[in-house]
Amino acid sequence: MPKNKGKGGKNRKRGKNEADDEKRELIFKEDGQEYAQVIRMLGNGRCEATCIDGTKRLCHIRGKMHKKVWIATGDIILVGLRDYQDDKADVILKYMPDEARLLKAYGELPENTRLNEGIAGGIDEEDDGVADDYIEFEDEDIDKI
Repeated sequence: MPKNKGKGGKNRKRGKNEADDEKRELIFKEDGQEYAQVIRMLGNGRCEATCIDGTKRLCHIRGKMHKKVWIATGDIILVGLRDYQDDKADVILKYMPDEARLLKAYGELPENTRLNEGIAGGIDEEDDGVADDYIEFEDEDIDKI
């Protein structure tokens, strides 16, 4: 039987606490990069995102972020554009909700961008008929049951 030489298994790695949650410096886009909002997750380390320039791109989550930084629908991300493929990009960074609000305050994101609401296609949809989602009951109906 071989000796176990590691420091632990899968559960030890899962419990490892990275210091990324602390305050970090706000990173702005450079040339060759663009801000984007995730439309939907596709699996296999990929997502579909709408960039601020209006282009819908298929984004690949880099290996350093894979299984460490969880990206969800509606998140604001920084993507690196490809010279040879305009419809594909690489996810460089996920902005935390407070960082996304700061970007919007600095004017980096357009005013019509909805931040972290978790809805697919959150950039273009309008909220019509919100009152149809709620049903009001009278107290008399409850007493009769």
